[in-house]
Amino acid sequence: MGLHNVKSFGKFVLGLKAATLHAQWEAQVAKVGGKVFALIGDDAGWITFKVTELSFAVLTDIEGIAQAPYFAKGGWVSVARGTELPDADLKGYIAQSHHLVGGKLTRKLKAELGL
Repeated sequence: MGLHNVKSFGKFVLGLKAATLHAQWEAQVAKVGGKVFALIGDDAGWITFKVTELSFAVLTDIEGIAQAPYFAKGGWVSVARGTELPDADLKGYIAQSHHLVGGKLTRKLKAELGL
């Protein structure tokens, strides 16, 4: 079962250090230090996460991956179910998103969370 399944998505993100999962915005929202790093729609039709500028340019050239609606332009992508992006790559991008968002937390909060 791939990551475009709410249960599989939750299991994966909760395996990342200090990650939490919340029901919010008709989605399951993964956070680190209270900050969003990824989410999956309750219908599991899409997964959204933060990316680097380079990753954004590469990923948005793939059919089924686009700028995430309601998120800062250029910094977030949404991956539709059925997109030809292997689960291993998707997991890597979500882990990178966790690292990007966690890296912006305060030094104190990172220490409290063990990041």
